[in-house]
Amino acid sequence: MITISNLKKAYGSFTVLHGIDLDIAQGEVVCVIGPSGSGKSTLIRCINHLEAFDADSEITVDGIAVKPGRALAKVRAEVGMVFQSFNLFPHMTVLRNVMLAPMRVRHTKTSDAEKYARALLQRVGISEQADKYPGQLSGGQQQRVAIARALAMEPKVLLFDEPTSALDPEMVGEVLDVMKKLAGTGVTMVIVTHEMGFARQVADRVIFMDDGNIIEAGPPAQIFDQPVEARTKSFLHAVLDH
Repeated sequence: MITISNLKKAYGSFTVLHGIDLDIAQGEVVCVIGPSGSGKSTLIRCINHLEAFDADSEITVDGIAVKPGRALAKVRAEVGMVFQSFNLFPHMTVLRNVMLAPMRVRHTKTSDAEKYARALLQRVGISEQADKYPGQLSGGQQQRVAIARALAMEPKVLLFDEPTSALDPEMVGEVLDVMKKLAGTGVTMVIVTHEMGFARQVADRVIFMDDGNIIEAGPPAQIFDQPVEARTKSFLHAVLDH
């Protein structure tokens, strides 16, 4: 579903990604872990070209090359993204936030878009909030709206950029529960997360990044219980023991 080859990204003289190679299968759930500043968010933001990358790097999503131009709109229509900071439109109701993309991009009829949006809000457990505005909701509720909005385009790929890091601790669980249910639906998911227990539970594969490189990748049991690389071991020792 996603092929990344020789992915390099630099800001001036500072290199963020050092030639990443990664293939992600259809329906695979991949969790990307690692210290802050390791390039995790930049990696997934390159997948839908929210970050431009070096000319000799290549990314394809479902066979379509990710590069500026007409094909990029096609890629973005297939790739849903959930951000750390929700990015909802504050002047629109929850329902309108979820309806907007299908109506604008897919030209879905208003009545059909509303019906589907209400079904998605029910799926993420907040159907009763449909007529409220984002500012009237808790952080956890807003993030669930953001997930419903990403699902509204019926994407083949869902990208999550640290979706719980801006939430109060007691709200993290409600968002992770929604994501766990999604992980069983066959949609391809790439999740940058600090939630190690969640990664262990839902991922088909865990990728550990540091300093712009993939240091180690494998099934959760291997990465968490029998990591091979010293850097992986020291990172997990630091985050799991405190």
